Amino acid sequence: MSTLVLALVAGAVVGLALGALGGGGSVLAVPALIYLLGFTPAAATTASLIIVTATSATALYTHATSGNVRWRTGALFAAAGIPPAMAAAALAARLPGQLLTAAFAAVAGIAALRMLKSPARGNEARPVRPVRAAGAGAGLGAVTGFLGVGGGFLAVPALVGVLGLRMRAAIGTSLLVITVNSLAALSVRTGGAGPGPGDWAVVAPFTGAAILAAWDGKRLSAAIKGPALQRIFAVVLLSVAAFMLTDAIR
Repeated sequence: MSTLVLALVAGAVVGLALGALGGGGSVLAVPALIYLLGFTPAAATTASLIIVTATSATALYTHATSGNVRWRTGALFAAAGIPPAMAAAALAARLPGQLLTAAFAAVAGIAALRMLKSPARGNEARPVRPVRAAGAGAGLGAVTGFLGVGGGFLAVPALVGVLGLRMRAAIGTSLLVITVNSLAALSVRTGGAGPGPGDWAVVAPFTGAAILAAWDGKRLSAAIKGPALQRIFAVVLLSVAAFMLTDAIR
């Protein structure tokens, strides 16, 4: 299978995940870029941020038109994550690729197990506490910068479990958080580690396919119940984490 076809297929999967679940795009994009498209871990995490930023902004628009974005909560959550995201991105640039891969796999695995153990609720909305929102946002920002992920696979459970948003509102709001955090981390990483001319031949079609698929993901999220979507994604995420961790410790 040609590189272009692989990039288009992987991009479509990433876009569906972001559009349907409000996260998970970069958790799938990074291993796809490394194992299918031949990127180094450092280049893959930077390229992932480019792909996820563009796709999340598109998915954010689709969810906003349906009233699924809690702008005030999302802005507070995202703002608290900007400084940690930038600091962690600078640190990650100095670490070996194998360590980043192992850390990525460990975080993804933990998130998947938590999602399987406690499917998203969201039947009752609770008042949002600013301190909780800021604390959760700061932690997510650090993960975004360090691992080169948008953090949606952690943001959605946090928005539901910690801040009490309903599942559909959490999905839409997480896209605002992902877009802001990814931009912050990207501003640090692309200072000296942006994709080269050859990489853009992969990144561009990957991003285009992801953006188009994000629209279908939004429709998918409306057709399937939130807990069912979360369980499906958790199984996929756990499989990816296990594969990456095995490869990292080889």
